[in-house]
Order: sequence, then C-alpha cells, then structure tokens
Amino acid sequence: MSDEEKESLKVVVENVVPKPNYSVQLEALDSNAAPFLITQPEFMRRMKEMSQSGGGGMFGMGNMPEMYNLVVNTNSELAASILNTPDKTQQEHLVKQALDLAKLSQNLLKGEELTAFVKRSFELIK
Repeated sequence: MSDEEKESLKVVVENVVPKPNYSVQLEALDSNAAPFLITQPEFMRRMKEMSQSGGGGMFGMGNMPEMYNLVVNTNSELAASILNTPDKTQQEHLVKQALDLAKLSQNLLKGEELTAFVKRSFELIK
C-alpha cells in the first residue's frame, strides 16, 4: 500500500471507530494475520490493574475511560477491500464488522453491541 492509500484507509476507519476510546494505527503485518487487532496501552492496563487491586487509588485511574489501540493490518485483503469499495455505506459495514470481530476476540463486545453484531452477521450470510 502506498502512503496515500494508507492515509485514505486511516480516514475511513477513523470515521467509523469511536474516537475517544480508540487510537487507529496502521501496520504492515503478515498477510495471514488478523485484519484488525485491538491492544491496550501498557500504561493504561497496569494502572487499571493497580486500581482494581486496591493500589493506585490516589491517581483516580479507576475512573479513566477505556483506551485501546486499533491496529489495522495494511497487508490484509480486508484492508484493500475496504479501500477499494466505492460505496461509503459498504465501507462502513466492513469496518464495523471487522472492529466487532476484533472486540469479540478481546472479550470487549457485550450487550447491545454484541446483539447488533450477531444480527449483522446473520444478514451477511443470507
């Protein structure tokens, strides 16, 4: 992928992904690796663990919002598919589905989001 294509892909993904909770990063990973990966910054993960175990309460980290890095694999077929889809609605559906699959892999998909994902998945395979 060229730099222009990467920038276009990042804009498309950032328009769908919730801004305050996710930081979008593009990385050239193995083409067989997952198209979207979710990681949590090490600092945030450690602070959250400390606040849950009773320590670190003075920093007020327990009240901080969840922060995640969304890593988009630029070598995946899905990234190319998202970029080459001319229909904006279809692009949005592809990004949402991939994001939900990444959330599901990290056990972050719950409640209404999980119900919507299951419904959307059934509609895709009809």
